[in-house]
Amino acid sequence: MINTIDKIIEYFSSGIKDTKNFRIGIEHEKFLFNKNNNKRVDYSKIKEMFLALQEFGWKPLFEKKNIIGLNKGGKNITLEPGNQIELSGDKLNHMHEACAESQDYLFELEQVTKKLDIKIVSSGFDPFSKLQEIPNNPKERYKLMTKSMPLGGELSLDMMYRTCGTQLNVDYKSEADFKKKFLVTNSIVPITIALFANSSIVEKKNSNYLSYRSKVWQSTSRGGLPKLFFEDLNFEKYAEFVMNFPILFIQHKDKYVSGSKYKFSDFMNGKIDEIENRLPTENDLTTHLSTIFTENRLKKYIELRSMDTCGWDCLCSGPAFFIGMLYGNLEEVHELIKKWDKNKIINAYLESPKKGFNTELMGKDLHYWASTLLDLSRKGLNNRDILSKKGKNETLFLNHLRKVVFNKSTNADYMIDKFSNNENLEELYDH
Repeated sequence: MINTIDKIIEYFSSGIKDTKNFRIGIEHEKFLFNKNNNKRVDYSKIKEMFLALQEFGWKPLFEKKNIIGLNKGGKNITLEPGNQIELSGDKLNHMHEACAESQDYLFELEQVTKKLDIKIVSSGFDPFSKLQEIPNNPKERYKLMTKSMPLGGELSLDMMYRTCGTQLNVDYKSEADFKKKFLVTNSIVPITIALFANSSIVEKKNSNYLSYRSKVWQSTSRGGLPKLFFEDLNFEKYAEFVMNFPILFIQHKDKYVSGSKYKFSDFMNGKIDEIENRLPTENDLTTHLSTIFTENRLKKYIELRSMDTCGWDCLCSGPAFFIGMLYGNLEEVHELIKKWDKNKIINAYLESPKKGFNTELMGKDLHYWASTLLDLSRKGLNNRDILSKKGKNETLFLNHLRKVVFNKSTNADYMIDKFSNNENLEELYDH
């Protein structure tokens, strides 16, 4: 039972790994549209797609009698509220493996979507659909979230139904290592938003944002970039944060019960009548941690959550960028950011979805910082020097970002340019 703060601290401590056992976990989401009418696919189409993917060795996952995902080895395909699909990848050793995993998945997805006349969009925000046009699915928790989330953030439903992101999961070797990595990842969130901006078109118009997805997440219940994350945050302080955080829902006897009246500390103290005053298990803690929607978060690993989804050209570059810094060159990156002013970081965080590289942070623009961090990442990947079968190290995955920084032009800028020239919606689909 998780009934004391020490149990939560133990949970985080159990994630500590030797450096040689560090792994890379990548998650990325995609929008799916019907080719014939440019509308988002409904659940019946998802079922067809999941059935077709089983030919590639994927096994179905059910909630009650409804198929809600697929599994193959250490990988899962899961279903988001508006029928976006997400690959939650295996825990892999290096970027060559991680990128190959994504390539295999996208190959399988392409075969199936072509057969079913489905088009894929790799963008941080749905460029076509109005919120009310988007179909849902029978996952139980989403019904409850659809009711409760808008109460705490005005764009929460847009987050659920109209956004797609890329997420990276990284390990830590000690509490001190966690503190450094967490400070780095939170300090560079504005730069991450600017560098991976890929959600400029909303409802078939230029939104005047480069990353509208990030704007939405800033106005989402349970989200944001808390000042606490810059204040010498150790396992104990994060555990206190978790205990004082409101509960979104509790899974109890095969049902989802709203926890909106309670904090997790109430659960730990047996104060929730609706679930017969039972105490939380480790599974309940895991669920609670996964419903804290901050830009980065801690489980038994660190989750980085500030990147817009993007197409094949940049899918591997985001994770490689962070792996170079966090696994290959942490001390130098930490030295760079450790004295940054948290208020200036948060201000840049709020401005970056609209201003992108032109946002100012600590007297420089974010383009300067992106270029600096890219050099530090490349150095880190060179330090790792993990070679592919062709003898190339992981720096090859930074090529897309090198072009972005050299041209001072992100995926969002490219899309605005293409779209404003002819307003051709076809440009927004993956090809």
